[in-house]
Order: sequence, then structure tokens, then C-alpha cells
Amino acid sequence: MIDLYFWPTPNGKKVTILLEEASIPYRIKPLNIVKGEQFDESYLALNPNHRMPTMVDSDPSGGGAAISVFESGAILMYLAEKSGQFWPQSTDKKYAVVQWLIWQMANMGPKIGEYNHFNRLGSEQGDQSYAIRRFDDEANRLYGVLNYALHKHEFVAGAEYSIADMSVIPWAMNWKAHGQDLDVFPHVKRWLELVLSRPGVQRGLDVGKELTVDPNTFTPEEKERFRRLLFNQRAIPVPGGEFDA
Repeated sequence: MIDLYFWPTPNGKKVTILLEEASIPYRIKPLNIVKGEQFDESYLALNPNHRMPTMVDSDPSGGGAAISVFESGAILMYLAEKSGQFWPQSTDKKYAVVQWLIWQMANMGPKIGEYNHFNRLGSEQGDQSYAIRRFDDEANRLYGVLNYALHKHEFVAGAEYSIADMSVIPWAMNWKAHGQDLDVFPHVKRWLELVLSRPGVQRGLDVGKELTVDPNTFTPEEKERFRRLLFNQRAIPVPGGEFDA
């Protein structure tokens, strides 16, 4: 059985999409990042990066002790390899998928995350115009990269639907919130219509809908607590240890 420590963000949803597409039995372990549950010591034992998601497989292939994996891209590779689905293993096709999976992890996710961060900051945090322009340009560039890939292939990594697509779907589907116009990126638009019509994708995106929290509904006090909890984090000391700075 797969236990998935999860909150309904794009990085969590990419994993539930694969679990649903591959018909892998799993249990959701809600990890409320708004309340700071990702910093609990019990969770840090599984994921020292105190981020979500983390997967625990109590029945790994070949037997043995349970296996814990953090980072959504690593989880996708683990589950695709275990199920034998959505990750072709010939060298050329395998690394076509890997390079696009890493592209999403290293580029589309972080840069759009920065766009979201600065775009949502209030004026009381100072002038954010440069940061917003910087990451708006980068978000636009990344949608262009995706559009270029999809003008040559039906799916992100080639002719086959794969974990590369699953990794990108929950980010690209929010193009409007990222300040983009899909009419400028017709190949992304075509691809989104195709992948979002898949029943497994729809089921994966529906997971955790009841957990969704809209920060726009927070009181000023709740917004300040949210900022203190999630922004400007510094190193967490090891148990019994302290940092001087």
C-alpha cells in the first residue's frame, strides 16, 4: 500500500494523477501545510526538506522494509517504475521523459512559484514591480518552451503520454493565474484539452478538493501568521543542536 502525505497543490496533484492513471492502491495522509504540519518532527523523519509530498511504500517490489521517497519527481519515477507504466525504458525514450520531468521540477515549478509569491504580496511588503516583471517574463518564456516542445510531439516528451505530462499538467492548467494567454500558445492549449479529458487525470485532480484553503479568505491576522510560517524560513537545527546564525 502507498501512503501519500499530501496537500492539494500542483506538486501533490501530479502524484495523485499517476496513482489514479496507474490504478495503484493508495491512502491519503493529509499534511496541512497552512497549519505547519510539515514541520512536525514525525514528518521531518520522513522528509528532511519539510515539504510535501512524501510517499511511503509499505510493500516495495522485492519485499523488505517500507521505502520512503520525497520530492514529487522522484515519487513519480518510483511509482512509474514499480507499476511498469508511463515511463518507457528504452534509453532514448527514458531520458526524453527524464529531461522534461527535471525541466518541470527545476524550471516551471520554481519560477512560477516565485511569480505567484511576488504577485500575491501586498504593497506593505514594499515595491515588488521588478520581481513581478522578472518572473512574469520567466513564466512566459517557460510556456513558450512547452509550446515549442508540443509543436513537434503530441505529448511533452514525445509520442507517448508519460510522467513528464503528469508533472506539468497541474502547473500549466493554471495558466490564467500565471498571467498567460493560451491563444499565444496554441500547442499548449491543444495538449491541455487532450490531457485534461483523461478520466485518470480528472480523478487525480479531484483528490483533496475538500482540503483546499483559499488564502484570499484569511483575516489580516491569519495572513500574517501564514507569512511567518511559510515565508523567509531559515535552517532547522538537528535534534539537540543549535545554529549560531
